[in-house]
Amino acid sequence: MDISRAEQRILHLLAQGGRIEISRDENRKIEKLQLFTREGWVFSGIDLTTFRKLKQKKAIRSVGGKPYRITERGLVLVRAEQDNR
Repeated sequence: MDISRAEQRILHLLAQGGRIEISRDENRKIEKLQLFTREGWVFSGIDLTTFRKLKQKKAIRSVGGKPYRITERGLVLVRAEQDNR
């Protein structure tokens, strides 16, 4: 399965230890998405469409209300990069 460049970039950040935190409004709809790198910086290149695509491909998931992390399926989808640890 081929993934877009934006999805690839997000998966690389998650593979390196990043996390996606979401905030919801009163109706339980997603209000805001934030992708934090392992250093704690906020990556602004994520939007709701890309987030939903990654969820649909089962590349990310949340367990017990914690932030979204990369799954084993996501690690298979992400291509190797030299600085990927």
